[in-house]
Amino acid sequence: MKPDARVVPTVPICKFTAENYVSMKIAVDFDGTIVEHKYPAIGKELLFAIETLRELQKKNHQLILWTIRSGKELEEAVEFCRQKGVEFYAVNKSYPEEVFDPETSSRKIHADVFIDDRNISGLPGWGEIWHLLNIQENPYFREHGLPIHFGSHPTQKLYDDWEASWKESKGRF
Repeated sequence: MKPDARVVPTVPICKFTAENYVSMKIAVDFDGTIVEHKYPAIGKELLFAIETLRELQKKNHQLILWTIRSGKELEEAVEFCRQKGVEFYAVNKSYPEEVFDPETSSRKIHADVFIDDRNISGLPGWGEIWHLLNIQENPYFREHGLPIHFGSHPTQKLYDDWEASWKESKGRF
C-alpha cells in the first residue's frame, strides 16, 4: 500500500517509536476549511473539522489559525473555536510572540502542514486529513518508517526516489 501521493517524505525517515515521534506545526484556514465559507459571518461547522483539530491537539501538534480575517471577525473565529475546545498555538503568526513588521518579516508563516480549502486539489474531507496526519497509527508508516517532515508540494518522483532509497538501505535510515 503506497501513501497518498500528496503526502511524501522529503527528509530522513526513521522507524516510529514513542521517543522519536515529532509533533508538527499545522496551519489551518478558517472560512471554507473549519466552517462553510460565509465570510464575514461564521458558517456552519464542516463535518469532523473541530473533532479532528481537537484530536490533533491531543497528539501535541501545534495548531495555527491562518486566515484572512482580522479585527472583530478574527476574534469571533478564535472564540468560535475556543468554545468548541480548539485552542490555537498562534493566530496568523508562526509563533505567539511574533510581531509582524513589513520591513523585516514576511506574512508567510512557518508550518509543516497547511490545511486550506484553496489547495490546488481542494480540501479533502476531515476524515482523510486525520488519516494523513495521524501518522503514528498509519500502517504504512508503522511498517516502513515515519516521515520527519512533509513537503508542501510533493510529487510522485519524490515518492519514487524515497521508496528506492528505502529499499536500498534495507530499512536502515
